[in-house]
Amino acid sequence: MKANSTPDPASLRQRALGYLARREHSRLDLARKLERAGFTPDAIGPVLDEFETKNWLSDKRFAESWVADHRARTGCIKLAYDLRQHGISDTLIETILRDNRDSELERAIAVWNKKFGSTPTNPAEKAKQIRFMLSRGFTNEIIQRSLKMTE
Repeated sequence: MKANSTPDPASLRQRALGYLARREHSRLDLARKLERAGFTPDAIGPVLDEFETKNWLSDKRFAESWVADHRARTGCIKLAYDLRQHGISDTLIETILRDNRDSELERAIAVWNKKFGSTPTNPAEKAKQIRFMLSRGFTNEIIQRSLKMTE
């Protein structure tokens, strides 16, 4: 939208619904998108409140969807970090990730097998593999356990 034009409230609602029709958004993400489209925060807030009341916008649903899409290749540390960047509360993050902690070891082994597939032959190679797994958001404990299981 043009910087000088005043967006009309009906188009704000229509645009927000269009974004939500395509995929789940967190409240923060949707507000940012609408602000970039030229709408003011004062106009956006009430619309998002209404959408949350009608359960059209849900941080919980967004977080569950995000985790389901990304858990196969990342650990809980990175998932939590990413969710915080989308404005999800720590309480909600802990609730959602609690169910995924059980499978984190298996996910770490799968990520390691896909990337490396063979046990490190020297300390430098082992360090490289550990750094990679840390960058994927796995804890040191999970990484050490997964390396022992793959030997």
